[in-house]
Amino acid sequence: MWFKNIRAYRLTSSFDLSPEQLGEKLAQRAFRPCAKSQALALGWVPPLGDESEELAHAAGGRLLLKLKREEKLLPSTVVREQLEEKVALIEADQGRKVYRKERLSLKDEIVQDCLPRAFSRSTAVYAYIDPRARWIFVDAASAGRAEEFLNLLRECIGSFPVLLPQVNNAPGATMTAWLAHRNLPDDFVLGEECELREPGEDGGVVRCRGVDLLSEEVETHLNAGKQVARLALAWEDRLALVLAEDLCLRRLRFSDELMKENEDIPEADNAARLDADFALMSDAVTSLQERILALFGGEAE
Repeated sequence: MWFKNIRAYRLTSSFDLSPEQLGEKLAQRAFRPCAKSQALALGWVPPLGDESEELAHAAGGRLLLKLKREEKLLPSTVVREQLEEKVALIEADQGRKVYRKERLSLKDEIVQDCLPRAFSRSTAVYAYIDPRARWIFVDAASAGRAEEFLNLLRECIGSFPVLLPQVNNAPGATMTAWLAHRNLPDDFVLGEECELREPGEDGGVVRCRGVDLLSEEVETHLNAGKQVARLALAWEDRLALVLAEDLCLRRLRFSDELMKENEDIPEADNAARLDADFALMSDAVTSLQERILALFGGEAE
């Protein structure tokens, strides 16, 4: 339940669906396991687990969703080996060259033949919509997984216009100034990790871990013109994170004090515990997102 990564998207129009209405729309694409010849299956499942039937769980005015993803694992080396064997056999038996179009057709046949015997892997992506604050927060480290979530959501509800947040001050330059001038905002504490990059597409990259970010070693790289692309931070004793210049929040770690606030809920009442954890987590994430935007001069018009 505790998100590990955050990709935040700003809702550009109001979100007026009730939890019940949203759940009905999501039910159109409820999760169904992969068929024998199907490589990928996507669908919605109850975010609170098997004890609940709600596809959109409401708490504190926010809506929690869970997308399940099942993918057949078919190693490319296996397909390539079988393809080369088949091509060699055709060329030897028929005395002719197998060209690209036929190779692609043979490859498709091999994939379809192997899929029913392939192992499958299941993963899940959580997200929550905050209609009042006009955000959706997707727990995904990659932009591709977040977009996959949003695309299926749009397919179910018809329209869901969102934008990546834009800020007035460049995050990379601002974070570089924090280190160079040692003027980190008062409610943040430096971690021991950063990524520094030279400007330009072919610029060098330096990754520092387990080091004092105010040391001479890091200062030397900054003086040479490198800028901060990622920076480890802790915020108000509530959580730690790695903040990226694209405003993605990676490797979130919520404090023990925050996570223990619901310890009085019996372990047997799993649904109540998940619900309470979601309320704590979403309060912290929404507050942090607004603070992050403020750090970089607020949202650009």
